[in-house]
Amino acid sequence: MSGPVARLVRAEFRLMTRDPLVLTFVLVFPIVTMLIIGGSFSADDADAFSGVDPSDWYVASYVTVVIAATGLVMVPVHLASYRERGVLRRFAAAGFPRWSFGIAQLAVGLGTTALASAVLLAVAAPVYGVPSLHEGWRVLAALVLGAVAFVSAGVLLGSVLPSARSAQAVGLILFFPSFLLGAGGPPPAVMGDALRDIAEVLPLSVVTTAAREPWLGIAPAGGSLVVVAVLAVVGVLAAARRSALGARG
Repeated sequence: MSGPVARLVRAEFRLMTRDPLVLTFVLVFPIVTMLIIGGSFSADDADAFSGVDPSDWYVASYVTVVIAATGLVMVPVHLASYRERGVLRRFAAAGFPRWSFGIAQLAVGLGTTALASAVLLAVAAPVYGVPSLHEGWRVLAALVLGAVAFVSAGVLLGSVLPSARSAQAVGLILFFPSFLLGAGGPPPAVMGDALRDIAEVLPLSVVTTAAREPWLGIAPAGGSLVVVAVLAVVGVLAAARRSALGARG
């Protein structure tokens, strides 16, 4: 990564981690809801969770909630606020390459996701424990590709939506149904047929399945991992096309 772009990434990361939205929605919200819902079920309910302990199910699931919160809320709001204030034009005038801001947002989004996930697992460890990894490489691949897909979607949303307020509204509308049906809500086994059918096609559900099932030893979830990889490639290509400096900034 070139010197100016590296400096941009460092500056953006400092700004992101000082943003109240990051501290509350990406760090606090997943941890608080994980602690609440993870303690709402007992080991006797394991049949509804593919035979695994419910707390293990939710600890593994909530890492992908962090991914969704970063990609659907944090990144688009941050980027849209820059567009709204004309910051992107100033970056272009300062001589940054047209592609540099999109790369910076991707790097910062992935870094923030990694940091928030580590904090979530550190909090979960003394309360519920962190479930053992059964197929670590599959889990890592699913989480990295899923984060790339969602952060790229966030860059795309932030490049299209006209203001921070509209980005926040759209992001929250996309996030909460995904959160409730795709990772942080009830297990699919207790959902009605209609909700289960909707949940199965949500991108967050696919990412969660690709990470949670090999993590907990339920199944390899190879098909879901392939879909996540496709989503990541499509997301990066779409975001790259829309986020070049000077295109709409």
